[in-house]
Amino acid sequence: MQDRTGQAVPQVTFRTRTDSDWKDITTHELFQGKTVIVFSLPGAFTPTCSSTHVPRFNQLAPAFKASGVDEIVCMSVNDGFVMKAWQEDENADNLTFIPDGNGEFTEGMGLLVDKDDLGFGKRSWRYSMLVKDGVVDKMFIEPEEPGDPFHVSDADTMFAYVAPDAKKPADVTVFTRPGCPFCAKAKAMLADAGMQYEELVLNRDYTEETLRAVAGATSVPQVYLNGEKIGGSDDLERWMASQGA
Repeated sequence: MQDRTGQAVPQVTFRTRTDSDWKDITTHELFQGKTVIVFSLPGAFTPTCSSTHVPRFNQLAPAFKASGVDEIVCMSVNDGFVMKAWQEDENADNLTFIPDGNGEFTEGMGLLVDKDDLGFGKRSWRYSMLVKDGVVDKMFIEPEEPGDPFHVSDADTMFAYVAPDAKKPADVTVFTRPGCPFCAKAKAMLADAGMQYEELVLNRDYTEETLRAVAGATSVPQVYLNGEKIGGSDDLERWMASQGA
């Protein structure tokens, strides 16, 4: 596993899939004149890739772009159909999914490995890198150890490198129910403050039993921020006032 910092990325053509046709995208088109993050992983729809690697890069994408990153590319040695379906399944609209179907780019990076024991054939070793105008500025390559190590190629490690002094967006979840005016008020306050949030809707995403178990409450909204319970819309308003928001 060689660190290729300071070297140009391999020149290849990727066969991507649109809704109804093929679209060729070259390395030149992806990287020239841009600052691009690439994170590459063993396979679409696989556990760590789907549960952690993709979602966190997708969540932090606006913060990356505010810090000068033009595009974030998720790459895997999978075909265009699989990568397109995976992006849709992940709702990862902030990322560009690139299929390295023949493994040419990954091989050129020196990171094509055998996954025959899993029935995968040739796949990418897990890594991330920052590329500026087609030249690798920084690489985070997972250590050579058994299994699928995931220690350094994560979004938070890359964010600390790209923007060490920037504040990461808070993790916010709001339990709501349809037609609730207090829920609408809480969501409006978060939106006005520029805070991204995930909304969980009663009887679609959770039940009252879950709300009681998690929040110890039966009323909505219930707002959580970075693992801390804020409470209802009035509680959120007081919290925002205390933060000067």
